Amino acid sequence: MSFFDIKNALLIGFFMAFMIGPVFFMLIQTSILKGARAAIVFDLGVILGDISFILLAYYGSRPLLEKIKDDPRLFFIGGMVLIIYGLITYFDKENKKQVEESEELVNISVKNNYLKLFLKGYFLNFINIGVLTFWLGAVLVIGPSLDMSRNAIFSYFGIIILGYFITDLGKIFLAKKLKDKMTPILIFRIKRIMGIILIVCGVFLMLKGFIPNDKLNQFIS
Repeated sequence: MSFFDIKNALLIGFFMAFMIGPVFFMLIQTSILKGARAAIVFDLGVILGDISFILLAYYGSRPLLEKIKDDPRLFFIGGMVLIIYGLITYFDKENKKQVEESEELVNISVKNNYLKLFLKGYFLNFINIGVLTFWLGAVLVIGPSLDMSRNAIFSYFGIIILGYFITDLGKIFLAKKLKDKMTPILIFRIKRIMGIILIVCGVFLMLKGFIPNDKLNQFIS
């Protein structure tokens, strides 16, 4: 693999890390509320979801891509999961405790269930059909330029994931610096906003399965 390919793969990973979506906001929230270590564990779950999609894309085929695009049930299920998760986040009882009790409650969040955070990152990424579609499209576009060599393709996408992870580490530690400035009221508002964002993302994911892209774009604009 040439230096040009490595540079392009790192740039793709860098820009992917700034794609706005539920994973982006959840990563920032986890870093602020639970700490950098918890956010890294969450991000590793997200990356495992990406790796699963890359393997599925490589060993899949174009008919699979067309099936995903045309089957609204997959978008509906993914959107419904996001909406349910958003409602749980919005109405989380822990929000009220953080507002009603003292700052000591903020420190309780240090006791993290890392397996739960890892699985949360994995499934939050895995249910996003748009991510699978992206990786399928990337394999179809990039694969031929690498002569469909399995080693070259896996190396290329491995560098993308590496660039993505390094950029996420920067976001995590930058967000971590804001933790000392967080108050219980601000934490409460962040969780409420996070819940609303997840619900909105879920609604648009469901709409994508039933409304043509050109009409959906007109509706958004």
